[in-house]
Amino acid sequence: MTAGAPSPPPYDGRMRLIFAGTPEIAIPSLEALAAQHEIVAVVTQPDSRGRRGRSLHPSPVKEFAVQHGWPVHTPERASDPDFIAAMAALEADVAAVVAYGQILRPALLDATRTGWVNLHFSLLPAWRGAAPVQRSIMAGDEITGASAFLLDAGMDTGPVIGSVTETIRRSDTAGTLLERLAVIGAPLLVQAVEALAVGAAAPIAQPADGVSHAAKLSREDAYVRWDRPAHVVDRQIRGCTPAPGAWTTLPDGSPLKLGPVRVRDDLATTVPGQVAERDGAVLVGTGGHPVELTWVQPAGKTRTEAAAWWRGARIPEPSILGDA
Repeated sequence: MTAGAPSPPPYDGRMRLIFAGTPEIAIPSLEALAAQHEIVAVVTQPDSRGRRGRSLHPSPVKEFAVQHGWPVHTPERASDPDFIAAMAALEADVAAVVAYGQILRPALLDATRTGWVNLHFSLLPAWRGAAPVQRSIMAGDEITGASAFLLDAGMDTGPVIGSVTETIRRSDTAGTLLERLAVIGAPLLVQAVEALAVGAAAPIAQPADGVSHAAKLSREDAYVRWDRPAHVVDRQIRGCTPAPGAWTTLPDGSPLKLGPVRVRDDLATTVPGQVAERDGAVLVGTGGHPVELTWVQPAGKTRTEAAAWWRGARIPEPSILGDA
């Protein structure tokens, strides 16, 4: 751990531990904690409905917990008094949180012996909020990481127990970067909860300087503005991949989902939004050099390689994508 106390020696006892998390990226931490400690409860978001609302789908964390026989709780509101009472009755030593998806109120934070430790995918106080990895890529950051901190009443404002850093690669999407951070963050979280349990943690208050906020991405955030520089378009699309999914509109107004692009700085500046095929590559103009599309997904259709889509789409040249 690069903040707080030095890494403690291996914990020689088994803690009673509550785990709260929802998506796939929370599973490496749950798995690492379960290898050393007793999971007395897994808390996750309620089952979600499919696109057509006909069936319910459990979260990845719920599926993993059920496979391992751990008790699962899916409160609609984590502030519900009955749920808080149930957590307190477990007499857990500590709770660990990874991308759970609900704000935890003080009454719940008091329901364990030593507190709730959250694994957040940024170097706090940078990128507090729901979409730290996405916003970091879109901002052009070169370094990010994961922070283990004590939850308090604020939004990602608690004192930091430890952190690890990770380089953002030029090809990273939010999905690939999150996968790496989930893996390197798991041992950090284990060390943090164990240090807290034995009194070896020295949480450090977050500085007032360097605070930035990472609001959840909206569909509008993912709409590509082709008049921006090529590197900004590239970062936006990678930050929105896989969700919510970068998109533009075709000349007929229908939406077109976009995969990551390649900046073609070997080619001359072109008209923003103008799409054309050159030597087998589908190129779109930006406020600078053009970008090359890798894959696209028209509305109601499956994802396809850009060149194959272009051959079948028969879009006349010159045509403009989006509002550029």
